[in-house]
Amino acid sequence: MNIAFRTRSSLQSAGRLILAAAALISPGASLAAQQPPAPGPSGTDIQREAMHKLSFLAGHWSGPISVSRGPGEPVKLTQTEEIEYKLGGLVLLIEGTSRNADGKVAFNALATVAYDDATRTYRFRAYNDGHYVDTELTVAANGFSWGFDSGPAHIVNNMRLTDKGEWSEATDVTFGGNPPHRSVDMLLQHRP
Repeated sequence: MNIAFRTRSSLQSAGRLILAAAALISPGASLAAQQPPAPGPSGTDIQREAMHKLSFLAGHWSGPISVSRGPGEPVKLTQTEEIEYKLGGLVLLIEGTSRNADGKVAFNALATVAYDDATRTYRFRAYNDGHYVDTELTVAANGFSWGFDSGPAHIVNNMRLTDKGEWSEATDVTFGGNPPHRSVDMLLQHRP
């Protein structure tokens, strides 16, 4: 019985605190709601405009990919990239899949790209095999680049559209002061 009384008393005190906080916040929220919108484009308009710079990526892509993981011949696979806008053009969803000659999946990743209008940067977040990378994406005319550190390795991905409209992407890995090592070469064609 004593425990129940303390619990009810504690709940009553918590309720009074919530009401007091609501009373303090309400006038500010009410005033903010009455303010006219700021002139110029909204944050979502700015984000959509920035994301439109990546519209050349939307669609289905496929082609050869060569992956070098060390000494010996690189592994030859077929890569597909399925890319579509989500949330009314605010997010680009990218799913990449590599398959071997037998059609078995060798690699699969899912990524999102979004634009942060507050920092004026693109954010790239990719998921693969229970891990993820969250980094900045740099957008150039008909291309992009992104990179990250993984232990002693620095990984950089550079993508550009070729004169033929193909998706050309390379991944370079650098360990310490050594020269970069090309680990991935990909050349994809846009498919209907």
